[in-house]
Amino acid sequence: MDDDSRTARWEQRLEMPLAVASLAYLTSYAVRVLARDLPESWRALCLATTLTAWAVFVVDYAVRWRLSGQRLRFIRSHPIDTVVLLLPLLRPLRIVKVYEAVQHRHGRPRLPLHGRVIAYAGIATVLLGFAGALAVYQQERDAAGTTMRSFGDAVWWTCSTLTTVGYGDIAPVTPLGRVIAAGMMACGLALLGAVTGSFSSWLLQTFAREDDERPPGS
Repeated sequence: MDDDSRTARWEQRLEMPLAVASLAYLTSYAVRVLARDLPESWRALCLATTLTAWAVFVVDYAVRWRLSGQRLRFIRSHPIDTVVLLLPLLRPLRIVKVYEAVQHRHGRPRLPLHGRVIAYAGIATVLLGFAGALAVYQQERDAAGTTMRSFGDAVWWTCSTLTTVGYGDIAPVTPLGRVIAAGMMACGLALLGAVTGSFSSWLLQTFAREDDERPPGS
């Protein structure tokens, strides 16, 4: 059996475990941030769940690296997987990859290419927005001079940041909060560009198809 076949079989086996790990990671992280009066035992359980989910990501990455036989080239050929493994903020995005794998499991995906791009970008935006709001709120809520006094403020800031509006009424003041904000801005631009480009391409193809079907001289 070649390396590609073994890698494909491993990825199929890990679809659901990775989805569960991604949801568990996001849920446990949200509980730790939002439930400030949580008993210490429950807080320790949430931390253990977070670390266990991350361990699942590490095992998956290590096994696929081993099965690929590419050594250091695996890192260069899988930059998104590497970044997701290293940056906690992006780990819930593994759900998008699992969703894509499920779509391809039974042959051709149900949605056309443009629809898949918009659907994946929408799912990624919701997951990234929620995780980003949690991360920024955790850094900003107790900082001196903060304008982000509630999680609702963090969600509002996230919406204005990902949509590249940036009203400026709420802004991070801590160094780490600003680093997270810079990453959110970059991701917002990328996701917005993907959706806009896909929608524009769909419109051009639709109008071109209508012109081809129009009778000559009409």
